Amino acid sequence: MADYGKTHAEQSADCPLCGGRGVVLRGDEAVSCECMTQKKADQAFRQAGLPKAMRQCRFDNFRFDFYTGEHLTRARKAFQEARDFAGRVMIDPAAVGLMLTGDVGTGKTFLAACIANEIIAQSGRVLFLIVPDLLDQLRASFDGDSQTREREIMDQARSVPVLILDDLGAHNYTEWVSGRIYTILNYRLNEQLPTVVTTNLTLPDIEDCLGNRAVSRLVLLCRQFRLTAARDIRHLLHKERELGGESA
Repeated sequence: MADYGKTHAEQSADCPLCGGRGVVLRGDEAVSCECMTQKKADQAFRQAGLPKAMRQCRFDNFRFDFYTGEHLTRARKAFQEARDFAGRVMIDPAAVGLMLTGDVGTGKTFLAACIANEIIAQSGRVLFLIVPDLLDQLRASFDGDSQTREREIMDQARSVPVLILDDLGAHNYTEWVSGRIYTILNYRLNEQLPTVVTTNLTLPDIEDCLGNRAVSRLVLLCRQFRLTAARDIRHLLHKERELGGESA
């Protein structure tokens, strides 16, 4: 496993197979070293903006046992649509997106990360943006060469083949920031670019935060699926880890 505290050059130099050359000899043939595969994977994750903690989120390890009754029915429907979308978007670059709604700790972000990981695995291009972080970046763009920095952030979010906006919540939206969110959504709608959104807000709540124009774009961009759970899944996972530590 790669040491993420080191640069790629340092990781390659540490490689016992190629010693930093990036190739190994198999008979008379020079082939790419395994470390280069890891480097390509690391680069894909960095370009996608997927946090390290979410890189292991896969459809194969989605935990249905955290849901019961009607919660399980909703989870199965959202899961199936998310998995279908991850495959469909690689064939149809104008596929209709998804909006995953529900309370905190119901599995929305996990499913969104599953989509991102599946697209990366298929060598597709995706950008995973956590909305509070995006807002911080936009506000920080006021420092230094603000116009250049803001344009870079906006261009990337607008034009990437698949955009995932995670945690579209009740943040401190100034009129300026709300306008930027609307601009991203409107551009992607006009260009028919697939978009995935996770939020713990209802559409009326989003309208209060971002305005009716943004909501109208979301409705046109995304099919809506709601996730619910009897308890916050993150708390259940934390309890599992604690029990696992006690039994070790």
